[in-house]
Amino acid sequence: MPSIPRPDPFPSSPTRTGRAVPGIFLFLLLGVLALFPARAADTTTAAPLNQQEAQQLLNVLNNPKERDAFTHTLSLMARGLQVETPATAPAAVPAPATAAPAKAAPAKAAAKPVAEVPPDIHTGLSSIRLQALGYLHNFLGLFSDLGIVGRWAHTTLASADTRTTILHAFAGGLVAMVCGIVLERIVSLSLRKPLRQLTQNAENREQRNTTATNATTPAEPIVDGSSQTRAADQRRQVETLRFLARVPYALGHFALKAIPVLAFLAVAYLAVLVLPWSEKTDNVITTLANCYAAARCLYLFVETGFAPRSPTIRLLPATDSTAFLLTRWWNVLVAAPAIIFCLSTLGSQFNLSPRGTDAMIRGVVLIEHILIAIFIWRIRHLVSRALQPRAVPNTAMWTFIVAITRLWWVPAMFLDVSLWVVWAAHLPGGYRWILDTTGITIGILVASRLVAVMAYGLQDRFFRINPVLTERFPDLQKRADRYYPFARRILTGVLLFLTLIAMTEAWGLPTFGFFLHNAVGRHLMDAVLTMLVALTVAVTIWEIINAFLSQQLTRFEKSDQMSRATRLRTVLPIIRTVLLAIIIIIVAVTTLSQIGINVTPLLTGAGIMGAAIAFGSQSLVKDFITGFFMLVEDAIQVGDWVTTGGVSGTVENLSIRTVKVRDINGDLHIIPFSSVSSIANTARGYNQVIVKQQLDLSEDLPRVTAIMAKTLKEMRDDPVFGPMILSDYNDLGVDNSDSGGATLLGSFRTTPMMKWKVKREFYRRITNLLAAENVKFYTGTSYFTTPPGNAMCITADVTLPAPANDAPATPTPPTVQNPAPETARDNGKPEGNAPA
Repeated sequence: MPSIPRPDPFPSSPTRTGRAVPGIFLFLLLGVLALFPARAADTTTAAPLNQQEAQQLLNVLNNPKERDAFTHTLSLMARGLQVETPATAPAAVPAPATAAPAKAAPAKAAAKPVAEVPPDIHTGLSSIRLQALGYLHNFLGLFSDLGIVGRWAHTTLASADTRTTILHAFAGGLVAMVCGIVLERIVSLSLRKPLRQLTQNAENREQRNTTATNATTPAEPIVDGSSQTRAADQRRQVETLRFLARVPYALGHFALKAIPVLAFLAVAYLAVLVLPWSEKTDNVITTLANCYAAARCLYLFVETGFAPRSPTIRLLPATDSTAFLLTRWWNVLVAAPAIIFCLSTLGSQFNLSPRGTDAMIRGVVLIEHILIAIFIWRIRHLVSRALQPRAVPNTAMWTFIVAITRLWWVPAMFLDVSLWVVWAAHLPGGYRWILDTTGITIGILVASRLVAVMAYGLQDRFFRINPVLTERFPDLQKRADRYYPFARRILTGVLLFLTLIAMTEAWGLPTFGFFLHNAVGRHLMDAVLTMLVALTVAVTIWEIINAFLSQQLTRFEKSDQMSRATRLRTVLPIIRTVLLAIIIIIVAVTTLSQIGINVTPLLTGAGIMGAAIAFGSQSLVKDFITGFFMLVEDAIQVGDWVTTGGVSGTVENLSIRTVKVRDINGDLHIIPFSSVSSIANTARGYNQVIVKQQLDLSEDLPRVTAIMAKTLKEMRDDPVFGPMILSDYNDLGVDNSDSGGATLLGSFRTTPMMKWKVKREFYRRITNLLAAENVKFYTGTSYFTTPPGNAMCITADVTLPAPANDAPATPTPPTVQNPAPETARDNGKPEGNAPA
């Protein structure tokens, strides 16, 4: 058997077979068969009671003793035991029509002990046995009733008058049918050009739609999961819109194809009205014409859906080869309903008994089910490929599922055979219920699919943010895409829930009433709806607050309020964490309360546990509160040079509990806020450089002050250092004057974090100027003393004249040196630790 390629739903879509096509196809076939209800087999009918028997039975029922004896006899007969006819019992009491007459037996046979099976169970089993025997009798009656058809044919054709009537009727019907079919063919040939024009218009529209779709489809590959989900939904939406665009052309195709059938019907009815046929001939012509027209319409209905010669108006996803295969088989299978209609209509007109008509109908249905079985075997590989998923994980479960899909034809054939057995055995309501349930289920699935596509399209449109809002909130589209997969899963769950409710209602299960009237169902629905509402409100509040904070941060950055922007950016994680914790707690409590869990003990326990944790972790609470107020008051920011906790360095990170400071040596210090008593922040406002010069007492101090002021003025004129200096040199006068010299003090201001750079440049410049101007600095004095017990000699810093040659040599005393005070330093960061 040649392999058939997988169906291609649309020219621009990936190759894919519609998985619902075989089910819809088989349902249409079986549904057509169900249009003609089964007739019960002609079973033996019990003869009614005459007046005398009815009076005798009434006398027995009115007499208590005879009534008890009669009841006992019936119970024994129901158990299958032999009973003895009492002498007092009336001889003419009729037995039930469905029971065999009881045979006389000895009295001791009736006195035998009864079997241990309880009477109720025995009665139930007997009822099941009788029903099974009845169904078997109806099933086997098909083959015995076919003999009635043979005897009818022999009797009918044996009579010359009857034979002549039948031959004239069917000859007239044959002539009318041939004329109608010829006219139908002529009209069909004349409509080829309009059909080609319709197909060409559909191809042009399909090409325009494909061009527009390719223009709106992004060319870059999609990597994000949310984007892939949205792209898949958009592709399904495009396919649905393309399907809807093809519907008018398909209807036009069906209308043009139906015109020849109408011409055929016109010829048939015109022959009935114009030509002088007999009544039976008119009935035969009308019946044959109606059956043929109905069969043609059924064929055109499916042929329009597959459109094997016009792929651009094809409504069902299938390749050309698959469409040709299915339409050919449908053309064969659709003949059975027409034959059934003919037999059920013409049988009574030619004196065929109902049992014979029913036997012929069941025979035709048997042939139809055999053809359906052959059709299932023919397309088993095609459907197997369609049912197998594209990407299958290499797991045992998926391997088992794939193996099951390859054997789909086994349950399909079993269903086919079972339906015919149900039909032939005349099971009450079985055949019709199966077909009705299958049809309603397929209809629900198709409607659910269409609703799902439309719902996904509305969701995609809802999640596409207006460009105006995108300009105001740049991250809004990105945040909306983040929620798209979750919203789609919720929407899918709702659609599946509604679909299952509709399907179970079609199957006879009162699920809708359970969720509407039952207390448990209403509680479940209320809980689910409340959780969905709570989750929606929580997400809305979360996104509104985040959008407001992001907009505020953007406003600060655009208005050059970088300090406020930095502070908000620092506090933002803490605000989000607290808000997220509050939302999660509220949603969790609401969900638990709706499920039915009493949240009062949980809240009480949580409160007690929270108090215990807070009492045991006071330091953590203190860290949290101190850190929050530090951030809110803008006392510290990332990038500031601070001195806190005995550590100086750059702030690298701020959390809700700690501050991370990296010092000049590269060491990272993690300081909890509870240990922060004070913060010296160099990055606030301005910095001030304190200049100290230790000069000799004989030096001209105003001259030195003028040199430093001149140097700072030159630096302010410098394009590099000028923007860093905020003030001129401020002479603060002499801070100290003693034996250690005079301390000249001055200051000037710089921009934040720039004092070390400006200070180093200032000292570099005045070093050479002071040396060139011969400025005298204080020099320390050395004192040399004699050992204890000797007179102390003071040696000045000046060099004494050499003693005379006759002077006695003076011993050299040990030297004690008083070091000069350290060079003055700035009261800010020491030079060695200042940042470059």
